[in-house]
Amino acid sequence: MALLLSLFIFLVFFAYFGYPLSLYLISRFKVREVRRAPCTPRVTFIITAFNEEKRIRQKLENTLALTYAPELIQIIVASDGSTDRTNEIVREFAANGVRLLEVKDRGGKENAQKEAVAAADGDILVFSDVATVIDPESLHHMMANFADPCIGCVSSVDRVVGRDGKPCGEGAYVRYEMWLRDLEGRVNSLVGLSGSFFAARKEVCRDFSPDMQSDFRTLLNSMRFGLRGIGDNRVIGHYQDVADSNREFDRKVRTVLRGLTVFFKNLEFLNVFRYGLFSYQFFCHKLLRWLVPFFLAAAFLINAALAPSHPLYLFLFLLQCAFYFLGVAGWKSPMLARRLTVRIPLYFLTVNFAIAVAWLRYLRGNRLVMWTPSER
Repeated sequence: MALLLSLFIFLVFFAYFGYPLSLYLISRFKVREVRRAPCTPRVTFIITAFNEEKRIRQKLENTLALTYAPELIQIIVASDGSTDRTNEIVREFAANGVRLLEVKDRGGKENAQKEAVAAADGDILVFSDVATVIDPESLHHMMANFADPCIGCVSSVDRVVGRDGKPCGEGAYVRYEMWLRDLEGRVNSLVGLSGSFFAARKEVCRDFSPDMQSDFRTLLNSMRFGLRGIGDNRVIGHYQDVADSNREFDRKVRTVLRGLTVFFKNLEFLNVFRYGLFSYQFFCHKLLRWLVPFFLAAAFLINAALAPSHPLYLFLFLLQCAFYFLGVAGWKSPMLARRLTVRIPLYFLTVNFAIAVAWLRYLRGNRLVMWTPSER
């Protein structure tokens, strides 16, 4: 039991810290540079929307303010069965070159993206959520990466702040993810893109499926083509944390559920003889991370059984209890949740509980298609 406790604790720490440390050590000996250069390909900018009457105008104004030659950018809003004033507002921007693509029957985000890809005439496709605010120069910076023929897709860097303008639990977690992605891109390739803002060569944006994440699948398609995905610290997507924590929890469950669907339909990437280092990244960043809730539960139960036998086990058990207590306290008390020392445990536990729920739904055969954007 002591060995099992040590193993599960090790796996939790390796998933979050050991894996990044291994990438850092690799980066001391191997770095894959990106040969960036000024590059202005024909771009199709795709915005997927469902009932976004409150935010779509701001999003389109933000997109039109991007410093990219108007004749080289096609803007498509794929409205996924919207029933409010979203379509009416988008039509107001027709004179500015914005095209409304009405998907009459609501089929989910990826289905709407698939329809937009079929209508796109750009060599590079850019995907962005309505809630994401983009800096004016970001598109130029993003395109510079495609001057390197080895790059198949480019991800933005996410920046999240609380509604009070201060760092939040989600923001701290996102910064960790961005740090990890930076390490991955430095040594080889990202394993996932920011679904809120990413770009890819048109040839890798194919076979979109309503039940599979477009960002994850696009990255894997790039690897099949012998290309790779990278992030660019000059390309930033800004957004607030969510206003409704319950809907955010559902979003996390949906994201992991779709991630599991993509992962288990692409097990070929675990073939280290074909994909080398990426197989290790694919396993650690995805599957190992998604197994953490089970490692945590096993470690807690074993530690509880061992606690009476030795002061060290008792200390570890109390430490776990204190961490979980802070998370639960933050869930019960919004005032406590404002403190960073509570926000981080709360967000960590929320993420892992969402992963556990996603596993349960996946094993039951649930393949969620519909989506409702989180209110921010």
